[in-house]
Amino acid sequence: MVSSFKSGFIAIIGPPNVGKSTFINAVVGEKVSIVSPKPQTTRNRVIGIKTLSQGQLIFVDTPGTHRTRKRFNRHLVEIARSSFRESDAILVMVEASKSYIDKEFDYIRKGLQQTKNPVLLLINKVDLVKKEALLPLIEAYSSSYHFQEIFPVSALTGLGVDRIEQSLLDYLPEGPRYFPESMYTDLPERFLAGEIIREKIFFLIQKEVPYSITVEVDQLSEGDDGIIFIRASIWVEKKSQKGILIGKQGRMLKEIGTRARKEIEGFLNSKVYLELWVTVKRNWTLNEAAIRQSLAL
Repeated sequence: MVSSFKSGFIAIIGPPNVGKSTFINAVVGEKVSIVSPKPQTTRNRVIGIKTLSQGQLIFVDTPGTHRTRKRFNRHLVEIARSSFRESDAILVMVEASKSYIDKEFDYIRKGLQQTKNPVLLLINKVDLVKKEALLPLIEAYSSSYHFQEIFPVSALTGLGVDRIEQSLLDYLPEGPRYFPESMYTDLPERFLAGEIIREKIFFLIQKEVPYSITVEVDQLSEGDDGIIFIRASIWVEKKSQKGILIGKQGRMLKEIGTRARKEIEGFLNSKVYLELWVTVKRNWTLNEAAIRQSLAL
């Protein structure tokens, strides 16, 4: 008897900065979502694809779900909530280092009441806590919502990731192979290049520039010599932020460009010439049209 092939879309939701991007990168085996100490660095529905012999798992990495009154953040939260409404299964991620169920999880739990899809819980960062602290936490979450399964994992070390892949197949419907086996994301190269640039900004500057910064790739083209030319604009809201990004004698912008270029060359497997420009767009996070442009809506 030939076993059936399963496939489906899996939304990963959770509070900001809980490790969703790290998890999806660990599952897929490639970087499809940027990782940063800043919350809310994931802004778009990022699709990561994992093809197994028995099925295909299509992961949707969403922005952190939380209560907010800011217009820009409201768009991010709506992207997250629409993702799990349209999925076949839902992974909720929380931190093991939080020894209690907080208001952010309560907000997510209320949103889950609208879904009939299977919901699994991932307790991430278990490598940072003692084993004896895990059982009470698992029991607390188990009594808070009817999760199909609860998994202690470490997205950073890969602990428990393989077991989740196999379990997810049980909850997916029979379906086609939506993407070729070698494909690990459906995101365009232009988008991935912009995300890599944004990641390097966050790692190099961190608290000095807010997460509302965005990167728009204006051009990505290949020349006759095989070198790929990329021109990208970095949006900031204040002139002072522009100065921080450029740095003394342009050193910071050069360092951002150098680090981003090396990583982009790795995933494009080609030499890259990267040109960066910093543009001040005052209060762009309050402008509906600018928000939609930055989120590719």
